[in-house]
Amino acid sequence: MTTPSLFDVIHSRRSIRQYKPDPVSNELIDKILEAGIHTSSSGNMQTYSIVVTRDRKLRETLYEPHMNQNMVLDAPVLLTFCADFHRMRRWTALNGAADSFDDFMGFMVAAIDATLVSQTVALAAESHGLGICYMGSTIANCDRVGEILKLPKNVVPVVGFSLGYPAENPAPRDRLPLSGLVHHETYREYSDDEIKEIYHQRETNGWKRYMSFEKLRKMIEDSGVTNLAQVYTQLKYTKEEHTVFSRQILDYLESQGFMN
Repeated sequence: MTTPSLFDVIHSRRSIRQYKPDPVSNELIDKILEAGIHTSSSGNMQTYSIVVTRDRKLRETLYEPHMNQNMVLDAPVLLTFCADFHRMRRWTALNGAADSFDDFMGFMVAAIDATLVSQTVALAAESHGLGICYMGSTIANCDRVGEILKLPKNVVPVVGFSLGYPAENPAPRDRLPLSGLVHHETYREYSDDEIKEIYHQRETNGWKRYMSFEKLRKMIEDSGVTNLAQVYTQLKYTKEEHTVFSRQILDYLESQGFMN
């Protein structure tokens, strides 16, 4: 079997929501996690932890906090990447160092570390024929996920994804053009016409994709929304829901010792 190049993996990647029941070996899990821990991290502190969840009953418990997404049960493995200063702070205390990192800046450093390593692990997994699907519910319901995974103080789940062998082959999703994402030297503000051009393909392809699913089409038609922008702000990511999630996250950060 020919190993795909890194660019092949990146350009062909897609989210996998349907999985074969085949188990993923411990050896392969260790191999992709070993690749992950070579990711850059702030100060080489590696302020993250990775929770590997295989147990079916535990995944059933995580199903509702992960917003009843089928891949939580169908995929044989869940990986949860956590911002973790618990380990680091214990080490510094044992060495008589000043206490630190129990603040929002500490959380941001660790959250970035966790996010970076998750992407390396994702690419390593996909290069070995595995599929993944990131779940935004990891941070949205971080308090409940953290409780189920028995996370101690100064540990917060940030990103997570399902992992297993794909039972589907969806087409890669469209991406905004490079011209709409990259700025040279300094940020350049867009004109209204440029904004429309940047999102033109997304509006066309995204709307077509949503309307191709009977359940989503009915939800859209019943709601009265008429374009993709409205789908994002009035159906998928409402202000009301984001306000609730934001409060939950901030409260959990405080309870986990990251707001001192």
